[in-house]
Amino acid sequence: MKLIKILLSLFLMSIGVKAQTEKVVDKQSLLWVRYYNQLELNAKWAVHTEIDNRIFINPVTQNTFISRLQIRNKITDKVELGAGFAYFSVATQNPEVKNEFHVPEYRAQQDVSIRQALGKVNLTHRYQLEERFIRNASKLQLEDGTTFYLRFRYRIYGDWTFWKKDKRFLKAIFYDEIMINGGNKIIKNTFDQNRIYAAVQIGVSPNVALELGYLNSFQERVNGVDYFNRDIIRFSLIHKIKI
Repeated sequence: MKLIKILLSLFLMSIGVKAQTEKVVDKQSLLWVRYYNQLELNAKWAVHTEIDNRIFINPVTQNTFISRLQIRNKITDKVELGAGFAYFSVATQNPEVKNEFHVPEYRAQQDVSIRQALGKVNLTHRYQLEERFIRNASKLQLEDGTTFYLRFRYRIYGDWTFWKKDKRFLKAIFYDEIMINGGNKIIKNTFDQNRIYAAVQIGVSPNVALELGYLNSFQERVNGVDYFNRDIIRFSLIHKIKI
């Protein structure tokens, strides 16, 4: 009888531990709409600006508004360097919970992009470092100060042009990107997220292209146990200007 009680106790304890460590995955659907301007100063230097608005679809709720500025330098035909700054205004991460305030984030970024040809597919490997300053906040209000995080990102990006005529084109795009958090503030969620993206881009003129794609973002939350699994439709207007 005593042995049975011990085994029963161990069984109940194992159920409790499993319940505490079982991952909760929140499924969400979003729409990202982006304007991306590429201002070419000369053959080597360019300024890229971006405005990105992200909303939840069900229910329709603001998620994040982003503005970004980058300076890019082509070292060679295959190697490009970039550095920039971004501002994020986060309304909520849960469409069912609407805050009366937005949480700002200020982000510096640097990257190295390396291009290579693989048959008809053009590949780009991007290695990026981000310094993130996120405003402290409670569930009720913004608080004084910011918290600093590092994040490392690696993205492999491919595109294949399967139709081109009179400076118009149609191409397929895909990428996979992994993000890793760093710094002494990161305790449980070293892995941040993985993004998989597939899209079709059409060049409607020498300077304007439209892109429509699907992105899946699988992101670990701060507690290191729960996740966001996000299905995202992304529409982009890409505008190139040469000086």
